[in-house]
Amino acid sequence: MGVAERKQRHKEQVKAAILEKAWQIATTEGWQTLSIRKIADAIEYSIPVIYTHFENKEAILFEFTRKGFSILSERLKEAKESRQESCQQLDAIAKAYFKFAFGNKEYYQLMFGLGMPPCETVSRVAEMKEFSDVIISVIQSAIQGSKNPDADAFLKFHAYWSILHGQVSLQMMNNNGNVSNDLKEKILEDSIAGFIKALVS
Repeated sequence: MGVAERKQRHKEQVKAAILEKAWQIATTEGWQTLSIRKIADAIEYSIPVIYTHFENKEAILFEFTRKGFSILSERLKEAKESRQESCQQLDAIAKAYFKFAFGNKEYYQLMFGLGMPPCETVSRVAEMKEFSDVIISVIQSAIQGSKNPDADAFLKFHAYWSILHGQVSLQMMNNNGNVSNDLKEKILEDSIAGFIKALVS
């Protein structure tokens, strides 16, 4: 292995170590506690070394955001492919979204901690665009077979996503656990059923 290859491998190893330690800190102490200094101390490198790999803390967080959206997109595609009818797909996607959110709280809270990403960010970042494209494609299919084929799929996408994100946010804030998982699922099913009914009628 040449000098250039060794340098590149070392660079990749340091970057991986930064991300690994950042994730450990975030999952044990919370995203709000993460700092460049804390990461540098944990991996026993100087702060300037961290900055040679990431411009700032936000760049590190963005790496995890992209990965979160990538995982979510794959889960939604699997849900879509598990059903034939577009309305059934919307129901399956909603449940997969909910399962991802509560099974990957650290990712979800980072992805949506400051609210939904703006449209220009979603269209610019491949992982985010893939996420929205999966849902929009199903909504478009449902609209084509509806009584209102001229409905705006992008508008309906935001309405659907708002339902999902709103339900997740409310349940995550409900820390006293007085809502059972069964009731959570019923509330989600009722909300999505209402959306689908309005979409196709």
